[in-house]
Amino acid sequence: MGLGAENGKVVESKWRRKKKKKKIEDEEKSGCWVRLRFMGSCISSRSKVDSSVSGTSTHYGTESKSTNDTSRDQPTAPAVSSTTTSNAESNSSTSKLEEELKIASRLRKFSFNDLKLATRNFRPESFLGEGGFGCVFKGWIEENGTAPVKPGTGLTVAVKTLNHDGLQGHKEWLAEVNFLGDLVHPNLVKLVGYCIEDNQRLLVYEFMARGSLENHLFRRSLPLPWSIRMKIALGAAKGLTFLHEEAERPVIYRDFKTSNILLDADYNAKLSDFGLAKDGPEGDKTHVSTRVMGTYGYAAPEYVMTGHLTSRSDVYSFGVVLLEMLTGRRSMDKHRPNGEHNLVEWARPYLGERRRFYRLIDPRLEGHFSIKGAQKAAQLAAHCLNRDPKARPLMSEVVEALKPLPNLKDMASSLYYFQTMQADRFRASPNTRNGRQQRSLSIPNGTHASPYHHQYPQQSPKPKAKA
Repeated sequence: MGLGAENGKVVESKWRRKKKKKKIEDEEKSGCWVRLRFMGSCISSRSKVDSSVSGTSTHYGTESKSTNDTSRDQPTAPAVSSTTTSNAESNSSTSKLEEELKIASRLRKFSFNDLKLATRNFRPESFLGEGGFGCVFKGWIEENGTAPVKPGTGLTVAVKTLNHDGLQGHKEWLAEVNFLGDLVHPNLVKLVGYCIEDNQRLLVYEFMARGSLENHLFRRSLPLPWSIRMKIALGAAKGLTFLHEEAERPVIYRDFKTSNILLDADYNAKLSDFGLAKDGPEGDKTHVSTRVMGTYGYAAPEYVMTGHLTSRSDVYSFGVVLLEMLTGRRSMDKHRPNGEHNLVEWARPYLGERRRFYRLIDPRLEGHFSIKGAQKAAQLAAHCLNRDPKARPLMSEVVEALKPLPNLKDMASSLYYFQTMQADRFRASPNTRNGRQQRSLSIPNGTHASPYHHQYPQQSPKPKAKA
């Protein structure tokens, strides 16, 4: 009996090895690489994408969004034809979809095959990021055309495709195209073109070399220098100012957060992901009534409670992000002690006091921040986070307040009060015993290693004389 049981185990083991081998072979054929766990839902089955490429979808941000809300009141798209639909019906469906797009003539129309080749068949090596919309892949195309080119040549782009299994849907995809097709500004990510082909939905953007602000604030070993933080805050504020006050039709962004602020090689900030954007109120209307959407921790309280959306809702979200840049803390962090989970509520008592506000500043900066700049930034954050939306500033006023901050040189490290406070903090640290600091497994500057760290190998720069 014992021998029989042992033989059974051997047979079962061989069967499992054979099944596992077949599974790996099938996955390799479809382009699905199990070892790249960070790709998550980006890899779809072959039945949902072109049979010669791994199924993928793309997005810069990290939050899932509902498919039931839309922007610019786009009509719901007709159901996409299945693989059994005739070519005539498929072409008809594509034509109807294109009619829904208010496409600017400057946008390029790509074929799916062009983008497949441009991203080297959506290889994992080309993977840039993932979110509710899907995944983003790096690609290379002609400078002024749509044809793919050799990696490292031509124009570098980020290719984003609709995740068939994701929570975002066709309406958000339409909003993205229709807003960014019309809106052009140095602080908005440039939409290069799009692709609609059968069940494929892809968008092609300019490539942002340094990824998201979220990565630099929360997932890097080196802290982002003070002057760079203020430069980014100023650029993002200019982007919102354009949407609110300068665009032909005012736009409420509705999803302002660190993961939606992308950075180019020079740390210029650009807003991305317009899937939740809405046209601002027109005529005598004071607000837009809509379903409450966005990201918890960033959304203005009056919007969450009533569904009344105004440009001041974006101003509140800007205040939250500015606070994240000051403190190095996330807007919501349940790993913090009780009373510190919600960044805004924790920070409010410190924002109004001239001396206590130092306790807000990211300790990883180690005093390398402007005293006046930090005070003004804290006051500005408090102004943006006012519970009364009418008391919040316009974004153009925020821009004016931020303009001088990147270049201030009065470093806190030279201030006796700050040195004393740092010494007190050092003595009170739980990692300090008998006057010696105990080393832990965390990175020296205070953040823990992240599985995402390798995606953006560039190090944060040292502050320069001019930002």
